[in-house]
Amino acid sequence: MTEPLGAPSQQSVGELLSEVTKDLSTLLRQEVELAKAEARESVRHAAKSGSMFAGAAVAGHMVLVFVSVAVWWALGDALDSLAWSAVIVAVVWAIVAAVLAMRGRAESRRVEGMPQTTDTVKKIPHALQGHEEKNA
Repeated sequence: MTEPLGAPSQQSVGELLSEVTKDLSTLLRQEVELAKAEARESVRHAAKSGSMFAGAAVAGHMVLVFVSVAVWWALGDALDSLAWSAVIVAVVWAIVAAVLAMRGRAESRRVEGMPQTTDTVKKIPHALQGHEEKNA
């Protein structure tokens, strides 16, 4: 007797598991490829925005140089001494650099690294084996 059209075929459990495994493998491969494509796209956008930030930093540096020269020149006219006006502008920039360095140093001391991530990664093999991690 033949099966009616559209009726489920009589497959063994092993054949069904084989199909599910094959489909799952295909799905995982496709997901990995999609993740790679998305990562490549994200890196491309990050590189583009990073280069734009670099260009903005160069332009901002040039603005600071020309504003500093203008302030130096204006102070030189006011003080009748370009040398002293250059010293004043240099001292102002030295103060700005010192303040930024101190703030940067304070912020860098607050960085703790990745202790939680490292600890979590160490627990993965135990979790996959079904062991519970004891808290120390």
